[in-house]
Amino acid sequence: MTIHDPAVPALSVWVALESPTHHVPGVNGMMDLVAREVEGLPIAVERIPGRDGLGDNLILRAGVRNGEKAIALMSHLDTVHPVGTSAKDLPVRVEGDRLYGPGVYDMKGGAWLALQAFKDAAKAGTVQRPLVFLFTPDEEIGSPTSRALIEDIGREAMAVLVTEPAREGGKIVTARKGVGRFEVKLEGRPAHSGSRHADGRNAIREAAHQILAIEGMTDYSRGITTTVALVGGGTAANVIPQHAWFSVDCRVTSVVDGKVMEERILGLKPHDPDVKLTITGGMNRPPYEKSPEVAALYEQARAVAAGLGLDLQDCPMTGGGSDGNFTAALGIPTLDGLGIDGDGAHTLQEYALISSVAPRRALIKGLLETL
Repeated sequence: MTIHDPAVPALSVWVALESPTHHVPGVNGMMDLVAREVEGLPIAVERIPGRDGLGDNLILRAGVRNGEKAIALMSHLDTVHPVGTSAKDLPVRVEGDRLYGPGVYDMKGGAWLALQAFKDAAKAGTVQRPLVFLFTPDEEIGSPTSRALIEDIGREAMAVLVTEPAREGGKIVTARKGVGRFEVKLEGRPAHSGSRHADGRNAIREAAHQILAIEGMTDYSRGITTTVALVGGGTAANVIPQHAWFSVDCRVTSVVDGKVMEERILGLKPHDPDVKLTITGGMNRPPYEKSPEVAALYEQARAVAAGLGLDLQDCPMTGGGSDGNFTAALGIPTLDGLGIDGDGAHTLQEYALISSVAPRRALIKGLLETL
């Protein structure tokens, strides 16, 4: 593919429409672009209005209705970059084989090429099963409004294909860590830090004890990581802090470890009994393990890729979660990382490789036609 290929300007339109999760006009604008692309094709469109201040979900259906289980594609159209990123820090542009722009790698490139493959398969009339394609608005914040829909569609599918970006030069994903999110709030006792210091109970001091305890739960040998990355508290420089808070990210490789870590974090006790400790949250995404069924689906994908002249490889369990975690945890064979190749997800150097679009599109079309 060259930069003059129609795919480049077409994908650039998607990338230029900024769609951070909480910017509903942008997210729903992306849903509009998808719906317009399939007008007049043998594809049914169902749009589910957003809720809780988030964007819509969009479902496309095609293929034959023969009572067989469907092949489900899943893509999210929300991104992490705030509106204005493309105007200043990450303009949409082509440099050699790289197309830069906010969300191009994670994951508008994969969503766009998968939609082209879906359209190709629907128009060709060569599929042997029903096809379903779900576009979601909130993956980047844990899929709070789309999880139930993801799981419902997954239960009706024989396989789920997720178009998150490729890894390490085109590898796909067959296992992901589970993800837990927790919020910790602390309430102490305020006092004047000069004249009444002993009367105070410092919520920030207590938070420091708890943060060290949580960070100390990381166990690389078991693939468990715990991270405190957001923290706040205090009232004024001369007041013993009454309040503090912090957020916890936890990653695990197994369901058992997820339960253990959830119990450990939720069960923390205050170091200072006069400080109230409130912990909420839990495991948000269950681990996505490479089951025998996932391994068998991967081998089918390798065979399809080989027919296209591609040597399809997978990578070790990755730390990032996706909507594939939900379907894999239900026992539905799931392949992930089928999207565009590139690098720099969630950074200001995010890019996709233009040369990866055509082969990845062909691979997904082949999977839709042969699974």
